[in-house]
Amino acid sequence: MRLSRFFLPILKETPKEAEIVSHRLMLRAGMIRQQSAGIYSWLPLGLRVLDKIGRIVREEQNRAGALEILMPTIQSAELWKESGRYEDYGKEMLRIEDRLEREMLFGPTAEEVVTDIFRGYVRSYKDLPLNLYNIQWKFRDERRPRFGVMRGREFLMKDAYSFDVDQDRAREAYYRMFVAYLRTYSRLGLTAIPMRADSGPIGGDMSHEFIILASTGESRVFCHKDVLDLPIPAEDTDFRGDLKPIVDRWTSFYAATEEKHDEAAFAAVPADKQISARGIEVGHIFYFGTKYSEPMGAKVAGPDGVERPVHMGSYGVGVSRLAGAIIEASHDDAGIIWPESVAPFQIGLINMKPGDASCDGACDRLYAELGAAGVDVLLDDTDTRAGAKFATMDLIGLPWQLIVGPKSLAEGKVELKRRATGERELLTIEAALDRLTAK
Repeated sequence: MRLSRFFLPILKETPKEAEIVSHRLMLRAGMIRQQSAGIYSWLPLGLRVLDKIGRIVREEQNRAGALEILMPTIQSAELWKESGRYEDYGKEMLRIEDRLEREMLFGPTAEEVVTDIFRGYVRSYKDLPLNLYNIQWKFRDERRPRFGVMRGREFLMKDAYSFDVDQDRAREAYYRMFVAYLRTYSRLGLTAIPMRADSGPIGGDMSHEFIILASTGESRVFCHKDVLDLPIPAEDTDFRGDLKPIVDRWTSFYAATEEKHDEAAFAAVPADKQISARGIEVGHIFYFGTKYSEPMGAKVAGPDGVERPVHMGSYGVGVSRLAGAIIEASHDDAGIIWPESVAPFQIGLINMKPGDASCDGACDRLYAELGAAGVDVLLDDTDTRAGAKFATMDLIGLPWQLIVGPKSLAEGKVELKRRATGERELLTIEAALDRLTAK
């Protein structure tokens, strides 16, 4: 993509309403624009990041055996009345009526809808286990939306729902999602800690939040330091095998949100291993048994022919929230530092002197050959001063900057800068291409 043809509305000044780093940088970098309180448009740069986060989430859900569907944003109130949650959910639910005065709602989550889908088709234990997920926009009418996409009212969420014949198999489904989440956050460049958590309005007796440590976190969390160094399950992990040992290893260390904090248990952790910090929730998983299947009649016939309610779990990842969380975890005074896996472009190619035949020729060659190798490149071909070009590239945080100027080209070289470290080196064009296309 050529910057001269790209829509990148950079802001020089920090918006007054932005309270935390991710909100400030997302607005300044032209990733999002606020339309009303807690509701944002995603502009081209931001949408590229959102799509890449969603791709990783989707790949790890598929790897774990979940099947993607797409459920509606607008749901019938009747389903929520069946489950008993319609009146209990509170004012966060946006209740509406259609033209026939039927009660509807903008879904804050989808347990009822997916249970209705399940009960319409599945009758036998032979069709289990089943895990259905969707990546869809949700709405929760937060009393005080703040912190940009970190605590908005409209948000993109991956929500998965497992169905199993009994508690033991339902816990196996929980373990699969637990491991899939560890892999997902690692691929996103995050160190996410699974912590015992309160189930809230979802319900259930087993629940973990996945937390990244950050000074701007919403709540206080407590954990054993060694949990930060545990190995992430490998790509070839057998999700059909026994995953309980992996989960047991992670949960053997103390890690809890403030709601589930046990002071006595935390005091037993060696003082030099105690971490008490702020944290950002980036995912939440629940096992809640028959909480929804029983009142909504989602039953299957077991091996003995007797019908019984299925056991369920739900598993959420805030996809749009993750864009902000990654920035909170990876930035400096100059701007964002994207992990390569979710960067909107891998390389910012900077033409220091557009109109100069040697600079234009070198940039055209690099742009073409990098693109042919499948590398996402943003070519700054605009006629702006050098300082502005560098500031823009640092702000939007692309992993690499490839700087092409008359002086270095006279020596047959271009300059390569790594955004994360600021390290620079002069390379021939061939060497730069080899470095940036190496897999």
